[in-house]
Amino acid sequence: MSDTASARVAVTPRTALLALGDVTLIALFVFLGQQEHGTQGLLMTAAPFIIGWLLVAPLAGLYDGSRRDLKSTIGRTAGAWVGAALIGQALRATEVFPGGFAIAFVIVSILVGLVLLVPFRTVVAYTS
Repeated sequence: MSDTASARVAVTPRTALLALGDVTLIALFVFLGQQEHGTQGLLMTAAPFIIGWLLVAPLAGLYDGSRRDLKSTIGRTAGAWVGAALIGQALRATEVFPGGFAIAFVIVSILVGLVLLVPFRTVVAYTS
């Protein structure tokens, strides 16, 4: 099996469950932040990050149906989240989404997203 990235998305129950898990963890990241800062509007706050993830994760080959080793899974997931978080932050800098741009939040969003997504994807890869 080639280890090159693929933008192909396998339409399978496994892929749907992976996407649901990913989106749930991204929403959890936003929800926890809102609880910490007393803000509301989960959908509009999470949307830029979910959009970023759904754009980048397929390009990283995270939904192509391939089984990968742990090292590849960790690298692809981490890279995809960094890209997704940067896209999310760029979208937040527009008038369409709330939040604006703050470098501190860029760092926090990348770190918290990595803490949530990488272990999830690692467990999935390990148990598959």
